[in-house]
Amino acid sequence: MKALFASTSRGLEELLKKELEHIGAANCKIAQGGVYFDADEQTLYQSLLWSRLASRILLPIAEFDIYSDLDLYSCVFNIKWTDIFAVDNSFVINFVGVNDFIRNSQYGALKIKDAIVDNFSRHTDLRPSVAKQDPDIRIHAYLHKNRVTLSLDLSGNSLHQRGYRQQTGQAPLKENLAAAIIQRSGWQTDEPLLDPMCGSGTLLIEAAMIASKIPPGLHRKQWGFFAWKGFNPTLWNDILFTAKHNICKSTTPFIGYDNNPAVLERAKQNALQAGVADLITFALQDVTQLTNPLPNTTNGMIISNPPYGERLESEPALIALHSALGQQIKQNFAGWRLSLFSGAPQLLDCLQMRADKQFKAKNGPLDCVQKNYAIAKRDNAESTPVQTIAASDFANRLRKNRQKLEKWASLEQLECYRLYDADLPEYNVAIDRYKDKVVIQEYAAPKNIDPQKTRQRLFDIINATMSVLELTADQLILKTREKQKGKQQYQKLGQKQDYFLVHEYPIGGRKTQFWVNVTDYLDTGLFLDHRLARKMIGEMSAGKDFLNLFAYTGTATVYAGLGGAKTTTTVDMSRTYLQWADRNLKQNGLTGKKHRLIQADCLLYLAQSEDQFDLIFIDPPTFSNSKRMDNTFDVQRDHLKLMADLKRLLRPNGTIIFSNNKRGFKMDAEGMQKLRLTYQDITNKTLSLDFKRNKQIHCCFIVKHQ
Repeated sequence: MKALFASTSRGLEELLKKELEHIGAANCKIAQGGVYFDADEQTLYQSLLWSRLASRILLPIAEFDIYSDLDLYSCVFNIKWTDIFAVDNSFVINFVGVNDFIRNSQYGALKIKDAIVDNFSRHTDLRPSVAKQDPDIRIHAYLHKNRVTLSLDLSGNSLHQRGYRQQTGQAPLKENLAAAIIQRSGWQTDEPLLDPMCGSGTLLIEAAMIASKIPPGLHRKQWGFFAWKGFNPTLWNDILFTAKHNICKSTTPFIGYDNNPAVLERAKQNALQAGVADLITFALQDVTQLTNPLPNTTNGMIISNPPYGERLESEPALIALHSALGQQIKQNFAGWRLSLFSGAPQLLDCLQMRADKQFKAKNGPLDCVQKNYAIAKRDNAESTPVQTIAASDFANRLRKNRQKLEKWASLEQLECYRLYDADLPEYNVAIDRYKDKVVIQEYAAPKNIDPQKTRQRLFDIINATMSVLELTADQLILKTREKQKGKQQYQKLGQKQDYFLVHEYPIGGRKTQFWVNVTDYLDTGLFLDHRLARKMIGEMSAGKDFLNLFAYTGTATVYAGLGGAKTTTTVDMSRTYLQWADRNLKQNGLTGKKHRLIQADCLLYLAQSEDQFDLIFIDPPTFSNSKRMDNTFDVQRDHLKLMADLKRLLRPNGTIIFSNNKRGFKMDAEGMQKLRLTYQDITNKTLSLDFKRNKQIHCCFIVKHQ
């Protein structure tokens, strides 16, 4: 009997123990990341050929304590390496662990390599070669405190590499993890099996091999024990012959769907290499249109590893996918069973199904969960699926807002408006419509709020929004809004360059047109809450010289130009936004020398400009410490200095429209009196119906000379 260790993915140790016992292993003991077991020579080879769950099977060579790097060298040197492999075989050392004198794994591997080479040199006068790629022999060294365990890797390459998978999709499952998912699902080998998002086909191929009694190691060309001097080729060939003779091709239906033709082709090639191509039917189908390929079958199994994303921008699409999957499964697969493996458990909640069992596992570094479901049989009277929305209060409020605001927006000829603005404190998001696109802006949660709870609530919001507003996944955009600092104020989020035109109030008989981009920037190019202020500018600008400071994308300038302004001057520090403003002006037919665009620090422009204007619109940031500004700017602290500079540029009968987003902003009445400026708070007049609930979205003043 030989003492061996089989390693596996974290969380699969118990399954591996049962598998090894079934193969014939004795004295199986679970350890973290694997199982210790005893095996005779036949069981050793059987475990290598037949284990679907093990990653590697190691044969311990020696175990010893060390107290210096010299001890490590000496103990390894004293092993009879010529009894283990021949000098003409290449080898490699895999070293894991550190301590006070072995400070890194590379150094530990180097000491062991030197000891082995020197041992061969003494006994044979020859030196074996080291090969990092495809070595004949792999030696594993594990250092824990001062204890070293040396083992021979009998597997060679990891056992999950069955030899059939030539190409994979974007996020492939390892074959041994796929086999574990199959086992944990409870699938029986005579049950029809469907994977509606099969990717490169690994789950179906592993299941077909199980059902057909095909050993997982059958197609491997190279093994770690081939160069081991203890290798018994006669016994190995007998075991291989028996395994091939006992293969019995399954008659169970195996069906794989995917919406990517190229991935399906890879799946077909993989199945062909595995010898199960004739057992699996692959077809092109989108999971949102999933139907039952065996409608007369009252029982079957669905097993899948749906996509899950790390980036926020992918969540609306993923939530839509999982919601659609849940609906289609409940509608079309009554009486079947379902097992899904995912790295995002919250996404599985979008199925609106209750799991009977769940298991934890690791997929590489990612914590994952597998959930098993029984799909309830539908009553004959039930004709359509009922979608349940977890965030019912939020959904009801959004539905109510939609009914009111859609009618109002239509009458106002508006294509962009706010549908929801943190109406319910526990659902702290803003939802804006831009034509057929909807943007959800999540306000960053306080650090003391459980991130899991925050994420689950966001999933509920996205799910409910898509349902209430009847959106497809590509119509919904998700952003997270938090306090911005420095260059973050203009941080680019993407590179999609997905600009499209929207309309606002008509001025001078013409609709205003603006380019918006809802994906690439935190802001979209159009501040919706300034809509009425822009309209007011259009109505006041005829025959006047107009100045737009902190102009952003120049939307106020467009209103002034269409309203008949004599000249317009648009000033902003960002070249990107000035180019955007230029595009907006040209779209509305506002070209020529009378429409100036100036890239400059607006505060510096104010201090140095000698120009005079009849109408000035200024919407400064609440706070700025941009590297392109010499000093910080705080609108509450610095607004009197701002007004003094504006007064110098304002003609005697001119008007300033001063807006900002500082909550609780207060105009310094005494300071304004000293500047001989009058002001009128017109905030309420600039809040349209979609912003009436949020009185502090901005404040707005008319300022004139006394």
